[in-house]
Amino acid sequence: MKKETSFTTKGQRADIGDLIIYRLLANRYADAVGPFVFLDHIAPKIHSSAMNSATGGHPHRGIATLSYIIEGEDEHYDSAGNYAKVYSGGIQWMKAGNGIIHDETLNADSKTENNRTHAFQFWINLPAKNKAEKPEYLAIHANDVPQKKLTKNSGWIKVIIGSYDGLKSIIPIYSEQFLYHIQLKANGKFIISFPDNIEVAAFLPIRNAIFNDVEFQGGEFIEFDRKAGEIVIDNKLQEETDILLFGGEPYTEPIVAEGPFVMNSSKEIAEAYRDFYGGTYGEINYK
Repeated sequence: MKKETSFTTKGQRADIGDLIIYRLLANRYADAVGPFVFLDHIAPKIHSSAMNSATGGHPHRGIATLSYIIEGEDEHYDSAGNYAKVYSGGIQWMKAGNGIIHDETLNADSKTENNRTHAFQFWINLPAKNKAEKPEYLAIHANDVPQKKLTKNSGWIKVIIGSYDGLKSIIPIYSEQFLYHIQLKANGKFIISFPDNIEVAAFLPIRNAIFNDVEFQGGEFIEFDRKAGEIVIDNKLQEETDILLFGGEPYTEPIVAEGPFVMNSSKEIAEAYRDFYGGTYGEINYK
């Protein structure tokens, strides 16, 4: 049985500096897909001069952040003393846990000459017991992202989070969850099945694709029903198309989000702000 579509949306603009950003999750239909509570698409853009894309140092608590860089370079600093820069195809993952301040800057990839940026940022909600843990951090370069070719030379799949067909990401998970980047060649096909009660969404960054015989446009975010079933993805274009597929088991604890914090109660949100203004998250040392 094929899974049915629950809703689609193209999100809302949330630009930062020179970056064109579409906020796709949360949206008016859903607060979360599995543990994923936030998704920004930093749309493809060619920059003709020096960029203005810095967000500045800001706090997080109760979540893990994940930046997946399709094109560009992403520089990370945080108040736990972590620093790294990843380039096109790389990932920045940070478990905020009980509180951290970080600063990320996306720029054109200095290793290439195309001056383009294209990226995604996800927030992954932590279970209550993990929200109180110490922060952690990983920088994963493009060559270290698990990847394999699909059958019949249809394209490839990258496992950003979770596992698939012998591939496993090194990013820690705290519930059943997955995030895949799939690229299908012209006339390529990909089929995947899910059990009951797994929340699944897809996003088409640039070009159209067909899900279970229904065509969707580039820029569309699609959520599917929670019944067991399969998703058949077809590319009928004459060029490749990309798909992000993600989700996991439902988050069953209360979700209270305000600003950069995602906790389980309003009291915990107030405590997150109190601790931040009290200086317990530390400071970033840019040296």
